Amino acid sequence: MFSHCFNFVLSSVLNCLLLASICVVAGCSDQNDGEPKSMVDSLAEMEKAKQDLEMPPVPPEPVIPADQPEMASDESLATASGSYTVKFETTAGDFVVLVHRDWAPRGAGRFYELVKSGFYDDCRFFRVVSGFMVQFGINGNPSTQQGWERSLRDDPAKKSNRRGYMTFAMSGRDSRTTQVFINFVDNAFLDSQGFSPFAEVIEGMDNVDKINAEYGESPDQGQINSSGNTYLNAQFPKLDYIKKATVIKE
Repeated sequence: MFSHCFNFVLSSVLNCLLLASICVVAGCSDQNDGEPKSMVDSLAEMEKAKQDLEMPPVPPEPVIPADQPEMASDESLATASGSYTVKFETTAGDFVVLVHRDWAPRGAGRFYELVKSGFYDDCRFFRVVSGFMVQFGINGNPSTQQGWERSLRDDPAKKSNRRGYMTFAMSGRDSRTTQVFINFVDNAFLDSQGFSPFAEVIEGMDNVDKINAEYGESPDQGQINSSGNTYLNAQFPKLDYIKKATVIKE
């Protein structure tokens, strides 16, 4: 249907131009000043009109938000190697983690980007389940959080979820973004579900054990995403949090 309409419009335009050119050649132009157009000029106008109608519209350039963080591609993250060390200064005490890129290269690479950007600074430990794990990684500023919501492809689980090991949280296949957790105990049952550890606590695990667990799983993640620390400070004021996370050795 669209092609028939388009052809009809094109045919009508060309016919009008043809009649106009014949009129000009015959000397029936209503312009009193200037010379009448020649047949060559009229045919050139007809050809240009045809090209304009047949040329597909140029799609606009994609608009990238100014605050969109730069993130490496899955492919480049997957080929990274080596290790680095991160220090967490928290209200429960400091701890240090050693990140192994060969354990889970994509996860380790994304975590590096997050730490270097300051993403985890002022983040709350919003989910603390005694005898299981402590989870964090939703930024207190919803706009900052939204900028990092780009899912990461899975890494095969090469290590088990042992006590003190850090792993990205996920809701399904290829769904990792910014949230991570530290195992309080050995949680080997997570291995077969695709939870792939990428780091281990090498100092201060006793401080990790001290993180306030009184609110358990009560904080609502949807509310945190939409309202950030404003919601958490009002409803769960005693949550421990990260003052600063820093890469201290590469």
